[in-house]
Amino acid sequence: MTDATASTATFLGHPRGLATLFFTEFFERFSYYGMRALLVLFLTAEVAKGGLGVDNATAGAIYGLYAAGAYLFCVPGGWIADRLIGQRQCVWYGGILIAIGNVLLALGPMSIFYAGLLVTALGTGLLKPNVSAVVGELYANAPGERRDAGFSIFYVGINLGAMIAPLVSGTVGETIGYRWGFLSAGIAMMIGLVQYRLTEHYLGAAGNAPKDQTVTARAANVRWLILGALTLAVLSALFAAGIIHVSVQQLAEWFNRFMVGLAVLFFGSVLLFGGLSTVEKKRVVVIIVFFLCAALFWAGFEQAGSTLNLFARDLTDRSLLGSYFEAHEHPATWYQSINSVFIILLSPFFAWLWVTLGRRNLDPSAPLKFGLGLASLGLGFMVLIFAANLIIAHGGKVGPQWLLLTYLLHTTGELCLSPIGLSNVTKLAPPRFKSQMMGLWFLGTALGNLAAGQIGGRIGSDVTTMPAEFLHMTLIGVISGGIVLLLSPIFKRWMGGIH
Repeated sequence: MTDATASTATFLGHPRGLATLFFTEFFERFSYYGMRALLVLFLTAEVAKGGLGVDNATAGAIYGLYAAGAYLFCVPGGWIADRLIGQRQCVWYGGILIAIGNVLLALGPMSIFYAGLLVTALGTGLLKPNVSAVVGELYANAPGERRDAGFSIFYVGINLGAMIAPLVSGTVGETIGYRWGFLSAGIAMMIGLVQYRLTEHYLGAAGNAPKDQTVTARAANVRWLILGALTLAVLSALFAAGIIHVSVQQLAEWFNRFMVGLAVLFFGSVLLFGGLSTVEKKRVVVIIVFFLCAALFWAGFEQAGSTLNLFARDLTDRSLLGSYFEAHEHPATWYQSINSVFIILLSPFFAWLWVTLGRRNLDPSAPLKFGLGLASLGLGFMVLIFAANLIIAHGGKVGPQWLLLTYLLHTTGELCLSPIGLSNVTKLAPPRFKSQMMGLWFLGTALGNLAAGQIGGRIGSDVTTMPAEFLHMTLIGVISGGIVLLLSPIFKRWMGGIH
């Protein structure tokens, strides 16, 4: 089919290529959230029940390392697309790695399991940033509102995949076997790859390999890529073989320090040696504030896969619909779908709210929304303080309404912070540092994900310590959010007229 034919085909009134990318991302997110829903449960389950029987702290560190790696690898994933093979090839090969990684998770012992996590994270880093970039290229010459509408449809695909995956892979994993759950996530990615290859022609020229690279430059980039891949492979093999004697918790702590150091080095060099004007420096300071807020937010929010997952399994009464499942309880992984349900339900309301307030010149500034997002996160953990105290006082388990309310508050926080941050970083970043600033935004997400795993491994071990731990998270969210709210007029001025 020719590009001209491809450009006339439509999907919900949009370019037909949007459907190709919609379902690719749907199955990729299905694979990611299906595996994530099971990861901590599998790691901490007894060997006799099909798990690995590791302690909560180790499981949390493994979860944090995987989630952080998946986002951190988005940075080299974008580099590979821009310098070597283009975005579409990155999507294809990233999907293949994700499928292979999930199959490895389903196969065997700990060393192979670690390899599966690494391969899956690498695949996510290749696919995740580039599939969104190809969506943008489909609308290269389209009006802004049409582009926004296209991304809104694409965002629905993300959340549909994230919503359905725990219900399918989670149920398979908890009722048939964890390994089968991982395999189902891999099969989902394979389905996504098949439809991607069969309908790729609808993308026209969007996301093709870069054509402005000289042969010499391309060869130099390939050498750097090979060197990085070999280094990562050698270190992984030494770790898996036990030659490098380091615990997973130590590895997580080193990775944490590395990412913090990288952020300090980058922002410091940009401010000191970037040749920025005073206005640009103030805007970069605002980006730094947003970066810190995002890292704090994701450190709490992403405990959905660690703390909240263990709370659902061990401390939540799941007897509803229990007669249909073993042990007379519905799967704990079902609660991993709640956030996506709330996103789908609340996104239209929040979009309407911001537009309506904007028409009356009452739309909150980006810093104000960040403060509200952090405060909402803290209030979500406050709900769990009451739930944990009920368990300590009366024993047994609590009803699911506590987790549902926590997820609701965390979702409202996400809608205040996540899309707002992404949009504003692209507008605030100095033009010559825009791509690098976007990479640092992913670094903030990675940092938060790693912290979420580390914190979750500690919180989920003893119910008697949970009220104090949840209080810490409440105070972090509410106090940091309150500080940002108080200082938001200053940050708004430093944004230099950007809204």
